[in-house]
Amino acid sequence: MPVPSNTTDNGPPSHLAGGRLTVDLSALAANYRLLSQRSAPAQAAAVLKADAYGLGIKPVASALWAAGCRRFFVALPLEGLQLRSVLPQAEIFVLTGLFSVESAAAYREARLIPVLNSQSDLSIWEAHGWDDERSRPCAIHVDTGMNRLGLTPERARSLAEENALTGALTPILLMSHLACADAPDHSLNRQQLESFQAVRALFPQSESSLCNSAGIFLGGDFLGDLTRPGIALYGGAPVSGIGNPMQVVVTAETRIVQVRHVRAGQTVSYGAAPVVRDSVVAVCATGYADGYHRSGSGGGVPLRSAVPNGAQGFVHGHRVPVLGRVTMDLTLFDITSLGPNAVAIGDYIELIGPNMPIDEVAEAAGTIAYELLTSLGRRYCREYVGGTV
Repeated sequence: MPVPSNTTDNGPPSHLAGGRLTVDLSALAANYRLLSQRSAPAQAAAVLKADAYGLGIKPVASALWAAGCRRFFVALPLEGLQLRSVLPQAEIFVLTGLFSVESAAAYREARLIPVLNSQSDLSIWEAHGWDDERSRPCAIHVDTGMNRLGLTPERARSLAEENALTGALTPILLMSHLACADAPDHSLNRQQLESFQAVRALFPQSESSLCNSAGIFLGGDFLGDLTRPGIALYGGAPVSGIGNPMQVVVTAETRIVQVRHVRAGQTVSYGAAPVVRDSVVAVCATGYADGYHRSGSGGGVPLRSAVPNGAQGFVHGHRVPVLGRVTMDLTLFDITSLGPNAVAIGDYIELIGPNMPIDEVAEAAGTIAYELLTSLGRRYCREYVGGTV
């Protein structure tokens, strides 16, 4: 049978999909405006890595541009090319730098700005970078304590001295990345700021960027000239242990495909998780292939040592627990407390959304909101509301 003509990048049509994913672009725009306000006097960019954290680079980029965002960060050059096709006038930085001499051609053709992280990056861009009114514009990433990407402060100092003489590069941005900004009292935050400020003085013509989503809420000297919010744009909590000020952007729901009655003493799903009471069980057409993690499996499963009760869903005004192991395509929910006829085949259970905050769902699965978002599969029927796609 041929693929239906109404199957699009938004996934399958609703009558063929086991779940639905709603992305609220107006909430996304509102989150960007809030982060812009919190970033002032710095400007706020937007991080659109991993297909805009799994939500779709085209609709997300378009909504952010309409909200006033003009500067964007992606991880890979391919993502930069995809974003350029959506936003011809945007300023686009690529965080992982240059993979090879051959990759420099793609940067030139699409006017992508590489974030230079290593001596190899520096050498390639000096020899093969593109020019406009500036000579080989770039961002310089200096490592201030994360030991992931970036030049050492010593190498950055040497680069500043060399480039002052040769003018081989035009560093328009100096950046680093905070390791512990979501823990505001962590001592490394101040150490990284002081290290960054020392290097910042060597590049007086460059803008500075240190803050991710959480860093914005540190405020003050951390803000620099440009902030780089990511997870907070998409509704994730930017700082641990405080109320989340961001609006909900993503709602993921799963379709009920069967309702079963299971007697006490019987077992469910792989591994035979025991059922301790007569139960009504909703069998739902979403599993770990759709990004609903197996580690969120319900009580009675051996891998529930960290959070014994597992994840929950929300249906008809009530939370309902996951029962047994989440499987590739199916998840069971215990809906006994709703009564025997409270739900029907075709109803939906909310997995992530206004009633099931994404950070809470992530914690129940022993992970973080970033991983849940970027794991969302392509089998959901996707709907974008509150903006023009």
